[in-house]
Amino acid sequence: MSPITTVTRELLVRYLQTWAPGALHRGRRAVYAHGYADADDGAAAEAAVRVLAALPDLARNRELSMVAVGAEAGGLIGRLGAAQRDSGAAAGLAVLPVGGGTEERLAVALRAAGASRVPLLAFLDATSAGEPPSVTTVAAVASAGKPADVLLALPPGTPLEPYRTVGLPLVTAVRVATGELLVFGTASGRNLEDFKEELWAAAESAGARLGDPGDPEDLLIDVSPEPDHDPLRRALLARLDEAGAATVTELRTFALTDTVYRAADATTVLRALVDAGTVTRRPEHGRLGGDVSISTS
Repeated sequence: MSPITTVTRELLVRYLQTWAPGALHRGRRAVYAHGYADADDGAAAEAAVRVLAALPDLARNRELSMVAVGAEAGGLIGRLGAAQRDSGAAAGLAVLPVGGGTEERLAVALRAAGASRVPLLAFLDATSAGEPPSVTTVAAVASAGKPADVLLALPPGTPLEPYRTVGLPLVTAVRVATGELLVFGTASGRNLEDFKEELWAAAESAGARLGDPGDPEDLLIDVSPEPDHDPLRRALLARLDEAGAATVTELRTFALTDTVYRAADATTVLRALVDAGTVTRRPEHGRLGGDVSISTS
């Protein structure tokens, strides 16, 4: 597999394992939508079925629907059905293959699956589709779920700004070393933190390097237990110079949405900056909690 495929599939599996139990705990129903499901002969969609089939909450009177949209519906139906049977999925998992293009069918398939106002995660891997999904398609997912998460894998050079206007207040994007982009949007700060943690775990497992799509120097970070924090340090100081002051919570969110780093990395860097006297904090003593104000003066 290519580096982007390895990272993306590992990330999908890891995030599904995190997202689905929380979604089912929040409500009795949840929906997972898998677009471009036949792009890799259905391998990623099959992996998703096996993850979801193993969820213990499905045996506890919960319902989870997986909508898989792919142009070649015939082969997809057989492969996903076999994965569901082989995994011994509980009755609470419904796998719904839908034939046709993701652009044409996804929004209709979500309505048919009853995805309105239930926890919803959509994964759209368009790296081999020729063109990225339209903003209209992504916005349809964002408006359907309550809450909604969207994970996009996009070809190199795809403009990111349009995807920041689809109705999801928290959006982050990272670049894999091969140039492809991973974009994640959500309304949940907790889900955003979970995504970044799983992204770093997937990249470390695959030996992949990650970068900020907006970085003019195109720097790539080696993902490791002790990563290089210098780019984050510069970004946080630039943010403080611009804003004058910000709370720890605001700076952690900035790191999540505007850099490749995790919230925990922001806390580590802020603590080092305070200890070095590079920034000041208010109040001056106590735990570096979310409401502590940080400034450069």
